[in-house]
Amino acid sequence: MATYVNNLRLKEITTGDEDGTWGTSTNTNLELITDGFSYGTKEIAADANETFTMPDATADATRSFYLKITSAVSLTATREVTLGPNTVSKVWLIENATSGSQAITIKQGTGATVDVANGAKVMLVTDGAGAGAAVIDASTAGGVSYVTKTANYTTANLEGVLADTSGGAFTVTLPASPSAGDQVVIADAGASFGSNNLTVGRNSSTINGVAENLILDITGVNVQFVYDGSTWRVYAQVGGNSGSVVTLDGVQTLTNKDLTSGTNTFPSSLATLAGTETLTNKTIAFGDNTLTDVAGTSATQTLTNKTIRDTVYSLTGTAFDATNGAVQTKTLAANTTFTDSLTSGDAIVLQLEAGASYTVTWPTMQWVTSGGNVAPTLTAKDTLVFWKVSTTLYGAYTGSYV
Repeated sequence: MATYVNNLRLKEITTGDEDGTWGTSTNTNLELITDGFSYGTKEIAADANETFTMPDATADATRSFYLKITSAVSLTATREVTLGPNTVSKVWLIENATSGSQAITIKQGTGATVDVANGAKVMLVTDGAGAGAAVIDASTAGGVSYVTKTANYTTANLEGVLADTSGGAFTVTLPASPSAGDQVVIADAGASFGSNNLTVGRNSSTINGVAENLILDITGVNVQFVYDGSTWRVYAQVGGNSGSVVTLDGVQTLTNKDLTSGTNTFPSSLATLAGTETLTNKTIAFGDNTLTDVAGTSATQTLTNKTIRDTVYSLTGTAFDATNGAVQTKTLAANTTFTDSLTSGDAIVLQLEAGASYTVTWPTMQWVTSGGNVAPTLTAKDTLVFWKVSTTLYGAYTGSYV
């Protein structure tokens, strides 16, 4: 009696059998062998799991090397496709051409499975180990495989999503139950993240340790997500396109970027944009570009619910230095000679005590008074203003507050 225990389910004729018909069986076997190197299509009949079994000695697309899997209906979730029998050890190139933008899970037995993203093509190997048979992803050595998406989509491990939001914002959801080392790449294929943001759904995991979805709003950004066993780590690269800052810490070079304060915390050295801010060793630097909702130096700004509050600095030395703060105080304990460390555009207010008790020598400067360039006569408590225009230091005495 013939058997069919080989990996292509060919008829193995028993010695002495099929006298006069063995040629027909042999020709059928040869045709089925060529099918194993061919292209075929199998269709998932319903929005449910499906099993495709390679039949004995009969032509069937399941035997094909390149197996394109379609669906008769739009899938609403990831569906399992079982390749049988579970004793077949074979290489397949699987294309997920199903409707519904869902991944499919390829399995053979109770062993490992492989997810194939919608639109992706993945090289797989079934080990044919029987009930515990596993599926091996033979394409991982080639890195990430890419799919193009324009609507909501759930991605899979080792998948790159070329997300085109030019037609409107949507969400790409990270894989559920990821394992350490899993990775996903999301890129702005439509150069539109800046105008139509892409939401990265965390799918019950955290992103950079935060239980929040991530909004990608930099045009041209390319973001790699790597799962470290506890959270998805984010590594972003971006060119010189416009958009907002996406990383949450570290030094940022702001070139045509909008700095927006949201639920995340900016570095301690950076002034926040809303509420009251104490500027201690904080620097707001402006170049040729304009920051949204931040007071600029070269353009008109409307400040709505914004407060920039400086600290009062107790001057221990004798130099007029605006980097210490705009409001400074000093109590004299001896004769004092002040020096000028201001640059053009700097200004400070100085509250000076005990000025009448000691000799005060001012740096070279221009006093602004009703009587001309005349230094003031100090009292026990005085308020003065100093400012620099080009290379000239100016001063004004506002009065005594004794």
